Amino acid sequence: MSRVLAAVAWPYANGPRHIGHVSGFGVPSDVFSRYMRMAGHDVLMVSGTDEHGTPIQVQADAEGVTPRELVDRYNRVIVEDLHGLGLSYDLFTRTTTGNHYQVVQELFSGLYDNGYIIAKTTLGAISPSTGRTLPDRYIEGTCPICGYDSARGDQCDNCGNQLDPDQLINPRSKINGETPEFVETEHFFLDLPAFAEQLNAWLDTREGWRPNVLKFSKNLIDDLQPRAITRDLEWGVPIPLEAWRERDDKRIYVWFDAVIGYLSASIEWARRTGDPEAWRQWWQDPQAEGFYFMGKDNIVFHSVIWPSILLGYSGPKPQALGALNLPTEVVSSEYLTMEGRKFSSSRRVVIYVRDFLERYDADALRYFIAVAGPESNDTDFTWSEFRRRNNDELVAGWGNLVNRSISMAAKNFGEIPAAGELTAEDTALLASVRAGYDGVGQLLAKHRQKAAITEAMRVVGEVNKYFSDQAPWKLKEDKARMGTVLHVALQAVRDCNTLLTPFLPHAAQRIHELLGGTGVHAPMPEIREVEDLDTGRTYPVLMGDYTVGAKWEHVEIVAGTKLEAPTPVFKKLDESIVEEELARLQG
Repeated sequence: MSRVLAAVAWPYANGPRHIGHVSGFGVPSDVFSRYMRMAGHDVLMVSGTDEHGTPIQVQADAEGVTPRELVDRYNRVIVEDLHGLGLSYDLFTRTTTGNHYQVVQELFSGLYDNGYIIAKTTLGAISPSTGRTLPDRYIEGTCPICGYDSARGDQCDNCGNQLDPDQLINPRSKINGETPEFVETEHFFLDLPAFAEQLNAWLDTREGWRPNVLKFSKNLIDDLQPRAITRDLEWGVPIPLEAWRERDDKRIYVWFDAVIGYLSASIEWARRTGDPEAWRQWWQDPQAEGFYFMGKDNIVFHSVIWPSILLGYSGPKPQALGALNLPTEVVSSEYLTMEGRKFSSSRRVVIYVRDFLERYDADALRYFIAVAGPESNDTDFTWSEFRRRNNDELVAGWGNLVNRSISMAAKNFGEIPAAGELTAEDTALLASVRAGYDGVGQLLAKHRQKAAITEAMRVVGEVNKYFSDQAPWKLKEDKARMGTVLHVALQAVRDCNTLLTPFLPHAAQRIHELLGGTGVHAPMPEIREVEDLDTGRTYPVLMGDYTVGAKWEHVEIVAGTKLEAPTPVFKKLDESIVEEELARLQG
């Protein structure tokens, strides 16, 4: 057994999340975490809502509420949505906790003490009409490096280079289109160039990373620049230095505080479980592994900036929390588009998780993301393809096998029948299904989830073929053989259900019960209302007991276990849903 940290990107709390978001950070991390727990590893899966920064302030002003009121609202919405998807967080928290503030300030102070934070006078962007600071991401212009005409003030999404807003050609505000004014302001910067040699050496040791992630990361090292770590704003973590701590016009930049959330959430989890030092087992044990899940627009923060923060805090002078582990792997997904267009809330090209779950099963979405999601290439979500996958694969393939095998056994025996003498066909099927544990498991461990679920469904196809070939409905005159065939089929269904549990946990629990199983097969997260450990504020978190549930191993079914006639596990989708959803999309 090893300890595995699943560090999941933090969704921004300025609105509900759509299915494109959860296809990058949510479902892949949960599939991996569920598999690793089933395989016997000690998993710590953490994240939370990212709640600071000027975009929150801008939106709060537009809605006539305080930033706190805005993030409180969307924190709860996001928690409920992720709960509905069955994402098994050990702790899903938020960045506005007293614990998070303390950890962020500790890392800032440690980096400063080690000489990796430097003060510089720079040019800050101001809105001429409001006099307020414009966040870098709210400034667009032409990239001075590659000429891309929609580069942001912090980074060009086309060439991946870090930028400052004043470097943009023809900069403009994304809020109102006006040209920003640039004024001198003092800020603190993380000295990224100081880590270039260490980062290069570390990246050279990374094996098994997705090629696009590793190549992109190494390309960034050649042109690292100091990056601003503070900003002129009112909403964020205070700067923990004398003469700065009490200032209400300077805060730590949101990108810096958000990546530290992986550590602060681990520490909060440890504090909530009664062992405040337990987090160290995932962050300081050399044998522990850390896997970071996000969309490709966040690669730079996890493969370059966060490792730099960890390296800088860990040395040369020892700091209060001690040396911290670097990531084992940055697991980045590409983009999910929708009906050929980019997701855009402002253009109403969007499917919010909440709306989806009101109309369709969570496992139907989880299945689509796993089998057809943006694992290594941009992928398009279409309602017609979603319906086809659901009906032809989940319903007609897996669901139909479950239903007809259990219903036939229930009707003819009322229980799991005993197996008589096995034929060559029987033993071949059972061996093939059992081989799926190694095949599917190895793919899941390497983050090849699309190949893993494809392999699991191939095994389901083998069982379907066996069932059709053996035709137990024709064996009414040979009850013993009928019982053997059904026993073999039900055993295969039991094993296939285990193989599919990381992907389809809701259905897996149901199928476990249809097979006469009791207790928890696929543990689910719980929404718990908790008090802030330091401030007393209340807020919802996701936590759960994941020490229970199925293991990644073959378990013999027990003849004589009572069976009831099942109802369908998955819902078939009518053809009209495609027209209805496209009509919704068009407004």
